[in-house]
Formats: sequence, structure tokens, C-alpha cells
Amino acid sequence: MTKQQKITLSASRDIPFNKLMLSQSNVRHVKAGVSIEELAEDIARRTLLSSITVRPVLDDSGAETGMYTIPAGGRRFRALELLVKQKRMNKTALVPCIVRTDGLAEEDSLAENVQRAPLHPLDQFRAFQAMREKGRTEEEIAAAFFVSASVVKQRLKLAAVAPSLLDAYAEEEMTLDQLMAFTVNPDHARQEQVWEALQRHYSRQPYEIRRMLTEGAVRASDKRARLIGLDDYVEAGGEILRDLFQQDDGGWLQDAALLDVMVREKLAKEAEAIRAEGWKWVEVDTEFPYGHTFGMRRVHGEAVPMCDEEAASYQALKAEYDAIEAKHAEADELPDEVDARLGEIEEAMEALEARPIRFEAEDLALAGAFVSIDSSGRLRVERGYVRAEDEPVEEVEDVGEVASDPVPVADIDETATSAPDDEEDDGLKPLSDRLVMELTAHRTLALRNALAQDPQVAFLAALHAMVLRLFYRYAVDSCIEIEPRNAGFGSQVPGLGDTAYAQAIDQRHETWARNLPKAREDLWEALTEFDSCSREALFAHCVAMSVNAVHDPYQRRPRAIAHADVLAGTVGLDMAKAGWTATGDSYLGRVTKARILEAVREAKGEDAADRIAGLKKAEMVTAAEDLLLGTGWLPDPLRTPPLPEEDAPEIELVDEAHTADGGPSDDDPDSGEAQTAEDGGEPAIGDSEPSGEDDPVAGDAFARTAAE
Repeated sequence: MTKQQKITLSASRDIPFNKLMLSQSNVRHVKAGVSIEELAEDIARRTLLSSITVRPVLDDSGAETGMYTIPAGGRRFRALELLVKQKRMNKTALVPCIVRTDGLAEEDSLAENVQRAPLHPLDQFRAFQAMREKGRTEEEIAAAFFVSASVVKQRLKLAAVAPSLLDAYAEEEMTLDQLMAFTVNPDHARQEQVWEALQRHYSRQPYEIRRMLTEGAVRASDKRARLIGLDDYVEAGGEILRDLFQQDDGGWLQDAALLDVMVREKLAKEAEAIRAEGWKWVEVDTEFPYGHTFGMRRVHGEAVPMCDEEAASYQALKAEYDAIEAKHAEADELPDEVDARLGEIEEAMEALEARPIRFEAEDLALAGAFVSIDSSGRLRVERGYVRAEDEPVEEVEDVGEVASDPVPVADIDETATSAPDDEEDDGLKPLSDRLVMELTAHRTLALRNALAQDPQVAFLAALHAMVLRLFYRYAVDSCIEIEPRNAGFGSQVPGLGDTAYAQAIDQRHETWARNLPKAREDLWEALTEFDSCSREALFAHCVAMSVNAVHDPYQRRPRAIAHADVLAGTVGLDMAKAGWTATGDSYLGRVTKARILEAVREAKGEDAADRIAGLKKAEMVTAAEDLLLGTGWLPDPLRTPPLPEEDAPEIELVDEAHTADGGPSDDDPDSGEAQTAEDGGEPAIGDSEPSGEDDPVAGDAFARTAAE
């Protein structure tokens, strides 16, 4: 039996640094790992932790010259060289070395780098944790290993995950991204419960883990959390879960019940301050449905003017602002201190411009206020709304009930209101109802005819009628029977009032309400004084307020919905650009899984849909939200159909008021009413002579044709 030969290890020797030099046999040529500067600092802190492998330099006879080359350990040599240059180490300092003489120098270098086992990330996490438990602070650990304190916090957070999950990560049953997702919730029992549930899932995406671990929590970006403030919530005993590995918008508030109590208490406190203003009533809620003020009259107060001291302060601020701007007008960039001062001046001027609103005592006695939270988490106070039951009873002249259809002239008994023969005398008597009706019928048709020939006044009359209906309650001050209907919404649509388009409409309506006269009898004169652009803008707003494109299952209006499509195409409506996005609340959580997959397939392709096809409904909704974000995808009811490429055929104006030979029709009620230019009347439109096409009666005929 052959006796196995024992190995002999290479000799170790302390060699002066100035006797060492780099070898050309080092296989490492690409820079990687810790920088030379950081390695030098680490050696200065802990000295050299591993020996350097060297080979003696031989002369021609094979004898050692006293110099040594370094085929493996070049980075350590460079770090020591840097310390010598910085005079932090003597050039003759002894360096622990392993002296090799057998084999090839390249073999030494390759073996040292290839056979080195990298540290598993979990070992680093646990090492940081052990150092923390032995009293080192996060900042001290970060300084020792040349990383930021946030990196140390992340590693400590990973090390704090449930031991069973760390074991799964060590056995490569879990990815690092999945392990990072589990750090959102520090509850080990909940972590293990979620991990067990994921074993039965087709997909184990990190966002699913985060969602499952934060179920029931409230995002810090929620408007309720913004109203309370995270500091006050924590001070009250609430806990916030944070994600150190991705943007979490402030984290998740764990105690939703505590948050709701704090919100109710703060709103109640704010409401008391509003009640102290003297309002008849104050309603409080976190959110009111859109259109909750529909049917209520709005009273507007007057801004309290600046006092002399405030006005002087405002003028001084404005003068300083103008002087600074003039001084730096030629500068490409303002100095930081100048920019900061301009910001301070702007804030001070805005505070002075935001004047408190003063209401009359009689308005406070009738009106109330709504107190809620806006989408940004600020307090929303809507003041000055008068309920219908609180409106004062107006004494109006009894004009009788207005019939929907005119009463035929023949049905009016003239003798019913005329004076008896025995009472006739030379005195003036009231005109009979029949005579008044006949006279005003003539006047009505003549007024129609005149108005039809003056488009500007007709526009003004229509605008006047619509403004009366939309801005003044119980207004019957117009003879124009045009009644716009501000369609309400039968049920609460979540988040509708917080959308950009709803807020734009409310702001526009509020602005117009403040610029219209308080008394409705002054409206006509006010409208006549508006310039044409203002009239058109107000007209567009009134018409827009009457749009109703809601698909109501209890009142189907297919032609109206079809017209809404045409109108949307004409104005170029794009609901995605308007701000609508597909979320769990707005769409995805309220349709079937097949619909969700259809949406993802249309927006992101078949592969994306296949990736989430095996998820449960809740997980699929969350995944689809992420996939659809920013794609502009819309469900069918929100899509605007393209307009026809070909121009619509021209509509021929048919003059039904005249027969084929040009004479008036026997049954035309308007025939003979319109005067021609020769009879002393004005041309229909413009200065040209009237013809069959320009006859104002033809306009009525065209209207009837279009209606039919």
C-alpha cells in the first residue's frame, strides 16, 4: 500500500513594502468591486486582513534578488501604495505575504479570483444585524463599509424578515425582490401567512406581496391622511408601514379606525368655527356627492377691502418686488437669496390679496355651508347655499296656470269678461281677455319675425333665458320658452367631484355667478353691456350645463347618446387626456376578469394579458392598474368615435310655405305675415333683396323639416 504524501504549504514571510512590485501575470485587468480609495481606508481602519501572494524575482543564475512580484493581490498593493503616498504608512512597513515558487504565476492569479466564493447577500444582512445588536449605530456601520445609512437601513430591514422566509431566500425559493416586498409589514405571522398563500398562486409578483401585506391600510396619500397629518397620526398612537425599496408615497397607515376618528373630530372642530360665522346650518362629511348643491340658490358675499395699513404694506411689497425684478432683469439666473426673497414677497402679497368674505345678516339667516375634504387633503368649505324650503315666499302676481298648449281663439268666451250692456257708458273699460289674446298673438308672430331677422338679439334673448334658468331660482322673466336642464346624477359616482373637469366646471360656474347681477331684473341690461366674447363664453357654459349624455338604464335615449358621440367627436373629446384612468374603483374592480384581460390585451398586448391571466380577481385588478397606467386605454362608453371622413351631404332648404308655383300655402299660418322690402319691411338678412331662399318664413319651414 502506497503511503499518501503530505502537502507542504507555501511559506509566509513579512516583506518590506518597497521590495514588492506588481506582476504582469495578474489576470485581473477589468476594474470591479470596491475602489482603491475605499480599500485603502478599510486597510487603514482594520489593517491588512489577508496576505498577498508573491513570487521571488530571480537573477540569471536562479538566485533570489530580494525583490518580489505580486501575481495575485494587485488591488491590495495599490491600496498600500496609496497609503504610502499619503504618508500614512512607511515604505519599509512589513507586509504579510505568501511566497510561491511552484507552478505558473498566471495560475496563482486565476485560482485566487475564480475559487473565491462571493458572500451571500443574506450573510451581509445578518452581519449588519449582528453589528447593530452589539451597539453599532447605523451611521457607524455605514461609515465602516463605505455605504450610505439608507443602505444599512435597507439591509437591517431585510434581516428582520421572518426567519422562515430568510431560509426560503437562502435556499433560492424566493427572489431578492420578493424578500424586499415582505419588509413592508414587520408582522412575522402575517408575512408567513402571505408566503403560504402565495404557494397556491400562479404568480408571486412583488406588488402582489405588498398589496396582501397592506390590506386594510390607508395610503399616506389619501386625502384623509393628508388632512390629519402623519405626525399627528403617529403621535396619537398610529403606526405607518414604510417601503424602503421603492416609492411608497409616505407609506400605509395601519390603524384605519383611528384615522377615521381623528378625521371626524377635526372636521367637527372646523365645522364649529364655520357655525360661529352665523350660518343657519352646516353639513359635515368627508366627501359629498357631485351635484349635491343642485337646486340650491347660491348667495355671494363681498370681499372685505384692505385697511389703510394693509394697502400700504401691499404697495410697499409690490414696489420692492418690481425693484428687484428691474435690477436683475438682465441676469440669466437669479441668486438664491434674491429668488428666496421674491418668493417671500409673493407669499405675503397673496396673503393680503386673499380677502375674507363678508355676508349680509339676512343671507346668513337663510343659507348654510358644506364642510368636507378636497382631493389634496385640505379643508373644503362651500358657503352660501340656500335650500328650497328656506327660500322666502315671494309675492308674485297671480297670472294663472300656464297651459302647455295654447287655447284656440274660438274657445274663449269674450262675453265672460266683457261688461254687460246695461253697464256700458262713456268711461274706459278693461279690454276683454279674448281681445288681448288676439292682439298679443299678432304681436308674438311679428316679434318672432323681427327676432328671426336679428341674429344678435336672438342670441342675446336665448342667452338671457338660459342664464335666468341656471343662475336664478324661480325666474320667469323671459318670454323666450327655452329651458336648459342641468341634469343631476341619480347616484353617487365615486370621486367624480375631484376630477379636473368637474372642478373646472364648478370654478367656471362660480366665476360667472359672481359676475352676474344679484337681481334677475337687472340681467338683461348686464348682458347687453357684455362684449361679444363674454357673451359667447357664457352662452357656451349655459349650453354645456344642459348636456346629458348619461346612459340611464331606466330611461333609454339611444338617439341622444348617438348625438353625444357626434358632439364629442366635433369638440375632439379625449377622456384619457381629460384625466380619466382605469383603476379598481373606476372600472377594473367592477367588471369581470374577462373584461380586465380584454383591456390589458388591447393596451399592452397578448403577452401582458397572459402573464396575469392566472391571478385571482383582486390581484388581477392591482396588476392591471399598473399595466394600464399611462397607456390612455378607455372602455367603450368613454371612447369618442371618429368623425366620418367624407363630408356630410348638404341639406337642401325646402320652402314648405310656398306651393310649386310660388304662391302661399292655404294652411300656412305664417303666410302673408312677412313684409318684403317693397312693402316697407327690411330684407331677411343683410342688404340683398329677399328671395325664396332668404324668405324668413323658409327658415321656419326648414326647422320643421329638420324636426320631422
